[in-house]
Amino acid sequence: MEPPTLRKAGSKQEEAFGVQPRRVADLGTVPSLWRSNSSLRKVRRSQNLFGNSEKQESLSSWIPENIKKKECMYFVESSKLSDAGKVVCECGYTRQQHLEEATRPHTWQGKDWDPKKHVQEMPTDAFGDIVFTGLGQKVGKYVRLSQDTPPSVIYHLMTQYWGLDVPNLLISVTGGAKDFNMKPRLKSVFRRGLVKVAQTTGAWIITGGSHTGVMKQVGEAVRDFTLSSSHNEGEVVTVGVATWGTVHNREDLIHPSGGFPAEYVMDEEGQGHLTCLDSNHSHFILVDDGTHGRYGVEIPLRTRLEKFISEQTKERGGVAIKIPIVCVVLEGGPGTLHTIYNAITNGTPCVVVEGSGRVADVIAQVAGLPISEVTISRIQQKLSVFFQEVFETLTESRIAEWTKKIQDIVRRRQLLTIFREGKDGQQDVDVAILQALLKASRSHDHFGHENWDHQLKLAVAWNRVDIARSEIFTDERQWKPSELHPVMTAALISNKPEFVKLFLENGVRLKELVTWDTLLYLYQNLDPSCLFHSKLQKVLADEPERPVCVPPAPRVQMHHVAQVLRELLGDFTQPLYPRPRTGDRPRLLLPVPNIKLNVQGVSLRSLYKRSPGHVAFTMDPVRDLLIWAIIQNRRELAEIIWAQSQDCIAAALACSKILKELSKEEEDTDSLEEMLALADEYEHRAIGVFTECHRKDEDRAQKLLTRVSEAWGKTTCLQLALEAKDMKFVSHGGVQAFLTKVWWGQLCVDNGLWRVIVCMLAFPLLYTGLISFRERRLQAGPGLPRVRAFFNAPVVIFHLNILSYFAFLCLFAYVLMVDFQPTPSCCEYLIYFWLFSLVCEELRQLFYDPDEFGLMKMALLYFSDFWNKLDIGAILLFIAGLTCRLIPALLYPGRIILSLDFIMFCLRLMHIFTISKTLGPKIIIVKRMMKDVFFFLFLLAVWVVSFGVAKQAILIHNESRVDWIFRGVVYQSYLTIFGQMPAYIDGVNFSLDQCSPNGTDPYKPKCPESDAVRHEPAFPEWLTVILLCLYLLFTNILLLNLLIAMFNYTFQQVQEHTDQIWKFQRHDLIEEYQGRPPAPPPFILLSHLHLFIKRVVLKIPARRRKQLKSKLEKNEEAALLSWEIYLKESYLQNQQYQQKQRPEQKIQDIGNKVSTMVDLLEMESLKQRLASLEEQVAQTSRALHWVMKALRDGGFGSEEGIPAPAPQKASEGQDLEPDGRQEEEDVGDTHHVNARHLLYPNSHVTRFPVPNEKVPWETAFLVYDPPFYTDDRKDRGLVDPVGNALEPLSGISYNAVDGPIDRRSFHGVYVVQDGLPLNPMGRTGLRGRGSLGCFGPNHTLQPVITRWRRNQDGAICRKSIKKMLEVLVVKHSLSEHWALPGVSRASCLSRASVPPSIPPNDGTPAPTVPALGSSGLCPWC
Repeated sequence: MEPPTLRKAGSKQEEAFGVQPRRVADLGTVPSLWRSNSSLRKVRRSQNLFGNSEKQESLSSWIPENIKKKECMYFVESSKLSDAGKVVCECGYTRQQHLEEATRPHTWQGKDWDPKKHVQEMPTDAFGDIVFTGLGQKVGKYVRLSQDTPPSVIYHLMTQYWGLDVPNLLISVTGGAKDFNMKPRLKSVFRRGLVKVAQTTGAWIITGGSHTGVMKQVGEAVRDFTLSSSHNEGEVVTVGVATWGTVHNREDLIHPSGGFPAEYVMDEEGQGHLTCLDSNHSHFILVDDGTHGRYGVEIPLRTRLEKFISEQTKERGGVAIKIPIVCVVLEGGPGTLHTIYNAITNGTPCVVVEGSGRVADVIAQVAGLPISEVTISRIQQKLSVFFQEVFETLTESRIAEWTKKIQDIVRRRQLLTIFREGKDGQQDVDVAILQALLKASRSHDHFGHENWDHQLKLAVAWNRVDIARSEIFTDERQWKPSELHPVMTAALISNKPEFVKLFLENGVRLKELVTWDTLLYLYQNLDPSCLFHSKLQKVLADEPERPVCVPPAPRVQMHHVAQVLRELLGDFTQPLYPRPRTGDRPRLLLPVPNIKLNVQGVSLRSLYKRSPGHVAFTMDPVRDLLIWAIIQNRRELAEIIWAQSQDCIAAALACSKILKELSKEEEDTDSLEEMLALADEYEHRAIGVFTECHRKDEDRAQKLLTRVSEAWGKTTCLQLALEAKDMKFVSHGGVQAFLTKVWWGQLCVDNGLWRVIVCMLAFPLLYTGLISFRERRLQAGPGLPRVRAFFNAPVVIFHLNILSYFAFLCLFAYVLMVDFQPTPSCCEYLIYFWLFSLVCEELRQLFYDPDEFGLMKMALLYFSDFWNKLDIGAILLFIAGLTCRLIPALLYPGRIILSLDFIMFCLRLMHIFTISKTLGPKIIIVKRMMKDVFFFLFLLAVWVVSFGVAKQAILIHNESRVDWIFRGVVYQSYLTIFGQMPAYIDGVNFSLDQCSPNGTDPYKPKCPESDAVRHEPAFPEWLTVILLCLYLLFTNILLLNLLIAMFNYTFQQVQEHTDQIWKFQRHDLIEEYQGRPPAPPPFILLSHLHLFIKRVVLKIPARRRKQLKSKLEKNEEAALLSWEIYLKESYLQNQQYQQKQRPEQKIQDIGNKVSTMVDLLEMESLKQRLASLEEQVAQTSRALHWVMKALRDGGFGSEEGIPAPAPQKASEGQDLEPDGRQEEEDVGDTHHVNARHLLYPNSHVTRFPVPNEKVPWETAFLVYDPPFYTDDRKDRGLVDPVGNALEPLSGISYNAVDGPIDRRSFHGVYVVQDGLPLNPMGRTGLRGRGSLGCFGPNHTLQPVITRWRRNQDGAICRKSIKKMLEVLVVKHSLSEHWALPGVSRASCLSRASVPPSIPPNDGTPAPTVPALGSSGLCPWC
């Protein structure tokens, strides 16, 4: 259960499935593995359209073709018996569990059992969904596969068929396979931290999958998280890689066509030496090698799978990183130590949890010591403490092997992290895991900026801004804003607002970030689930095909986005992004979605070739990003961007409008509620900023309302608020004050209404100063401008129209009731003339288009108003009545139609009264109640019709007169509700004189069923009475009281917002009369004649009044926006202050302060500080001792009286600061390291473990027995003989020039023992020459080639005043180490030529320096 993590060598089959960036290999049945998260979501979304049965059929057909199992094909009886005492094969299975052909006589009869020959692959028979019986409805995935299955196929199964997102991190958990005890607090911290890092970073956790040991701990951690988390937090992906042959009850999982689901029973009591699967894992990969009961089969495949996944690149937001991997260790034994050693050797960082026991504690105890102090005796002492049960059985060579491995592990401190609960400032395992990965990234694979950039990409991928703040954005590294642009774009696309805020704090400017290309790239990477994406796709579907001659361009263009945005903002706005002209070259010449960045990353700008002369930056980058965030309903991201906006009030109102429009089409209820809540939030922000502005300066605040905003489609804040129906904003006191100011025109608002009416009736009073004006020139000027200003005020125009309308209604009523003659009278002709003026005014309103919207748009706006529809209806009805009235035969119908039309004209008065603060809200309530009545009539009609039909059928027989049927069914039933009881219902008032027996009298109802002889009613009176009582009960009591309750609810609901609604609707009336001609009907015809001459004859365009829409000068507008930004900051500060004053926030702040104080007062922290102080004092002491010694050697002073430095006691368990320069840290680690790696390069030979203290030949090492290995190098120049026989080697002359080979060493004369030279650096754990060509030193030639670094112009780059020098280095493919270029001297001599020199360019090659052969390959003895 303890896999060696990530071996470098892979099988050829794996390489065939390898993928390189920007190029996909031919995978056969496996499609491209390089898919982003968004593409995977799209695939799964399309798959969700099909049923589960179709998914299962697809999986059932794909898995048998690509995934195999293993079966033993030859039964060979084993000497061992099964647990039940049965005879088993060498594979571990009984005879009954084999296939029939395996038990028949075979061609292999009599041969030994060989798994390579006698185990064959065949289609797997165990895959599908797994459900654990009795443990809820959680469904997992499982598959049984061969140990030789390529990792690429498994990865394809997991990401495509199992639907897993590509991980941002791979966590391989290893440790003890048996149950062990952990301290409760440590167990809690580990579980919480492990799940937190997996959930926040989107990681996969890979374990052994069984319900025991460390795998059980991980499963319980996932279980606790699942029980305590909400559905929105997502599922933690936990993959168990187990051995099929060791799974108990695995026969329940066998379903040849797939188990959907397969029920698995956990039976821990009866499992014996087998193990049960852990029910808390989400996915299981069961590795099969054809055997039963053999553990560790899955380790090689798990290693290859982890290595393959870690080599994949995940691309998001234009930034691609390789999936990092970390190994987490709990407890464990020898296998765990081997796993850690392999992981460290292959560059995988490891996090060891101290306190978990055994190997983990041994490593944790010595991790902080210098290598020279990690000795055999110390390891032996630790093993005696933590391995008490098996310590007596450990041999000396075993202890030496453990010591060697631990030394190699501790030596690479940058890959080793010790988690100590409550120590070293560590609080959670998740922080330790991520810090370990960042430490590992500071390795030889990255240098300088590339290193920091790689770490930042990891932090963004993990969505851990806390790690970025503490580990990356420090004083050690100063970031340029341009360096953060790629990761900023990635953070925007992946919706990571905390990182966006962090980048803004570190100098990123949105105006520099957002170019046309970047913005286009953002829209091309919209979240496919958002509604705006689907609307954009509809626009693209309607786009005509491009001609062949036109150069290709990206599918999504900004004018497509502008088209959808205009639908959301409204047609009153201009397009935010213009459509490109035909001759323009496309801005983006490379299709962005097909571009993948390498690990180091490239700035997004460098990916695009811009055409010369085009503007790279948009009009308002902050606006563009805000819209991009709002349309995806990203609350936190939009909040951060809005705080950076310039035209913030207009931006907030536009966001409110967009969200409300999107919510109308949103089908998901949760998303709809979120959109409406966010729209309300932005309305409150607009109100907050406007309140701050209005407090400071009312006039400038009112300018903000009417200023034309170029950034938002040449509209105004007031118009945006009205279109978005932001009633709270419009009802704000500042907005209402502005509307009141517009309503009074140039008059002072404190003029009494009675003064206005008096001056209207007697305008010469204007010269007396009864009316006051706002402008002094009007107050003290001549009379004519005052008269003009007075009669142009909307309040005066309104009251003049009221008087005119009342006069019209009075005249109309007089004509209808008194003076309606066959020949129209003068009064009637006056009505016709008056109505003609009203028709002309309606036509003026219809065609008045100061914003040049067009006739169709103006018609839509005109007919969208209810009162305009009422006006048109009244006018058309009047025309119909007039037409009938002028025809003598239709005179009376014409009078009836005109009478009904009078009602419609009277209803028009309600619109006039909306300006009244008293009557206006009541009219709104009446309108709402009308809707309640309309729905109430449906309920009432059910009872009225049902009772009326039943009553009519019981009382009357075969009534054929339609009018009397309607009276009996509807009319009488309706009047019954109000107390008018129908006749003959109970037979009391029965009289044949009041009815018609045969229904022939048109003025009498037909008589009910009666006895012709007795003249008595024959219908059942008891039934009709009961029906009447029930009818009155439900209608009079139930339905009428329901109507009253509905009215009461509507009144209470509307009454709370009546004031807001009235203030909102007040604007429409003010705007109407603000643009209306001053003369009332019928004198308004003079104004219409003036307008006709002006517009039609003189062609003078219409202009909107500047009071509602004004365009400011650039300087004035810039000053106004700067003032708005200043007050916006004040508003945000007030919001933060109010947030801090909330009781919940205060309690949280107090809790944080208490926690900080507790951390500061902890003894461990004090101990660390004292240890650090002691170390500094010791370093100072050594420095002073060195100074005194230097002075003494120089002849100053004597040796007497010199104090000796006190020996420093190393503190165990204290981690040293990780650094790549281990030679400087570990002063005592002077022995060679590379030549003692246990696994010899390019071979399967394992060296004898040689701990540091046993390296010198002078130190006794009795158990030292190294293997002999010499590689056959017949194709490589001059080589020494192969084999360990001494006779062929006797002719070699050591410590001298042996023919063409120089066997002299720069270390001096070396010792030759038993005919073989001893390595002067000490033991290596191997005898023979290994892969080298010669025994003894192997010299190499390594030129040092340098040049000055130059920029594109050819000038030498400088850092401050120093020139920057570049050196040529190469990376070894095997060790992945960087080194100087070089070649073996022997190979040069064998070719009798000098290696070709590399052109120095603008630098000068350094002289060649001969050096000793690579110690990593040179074994010597």
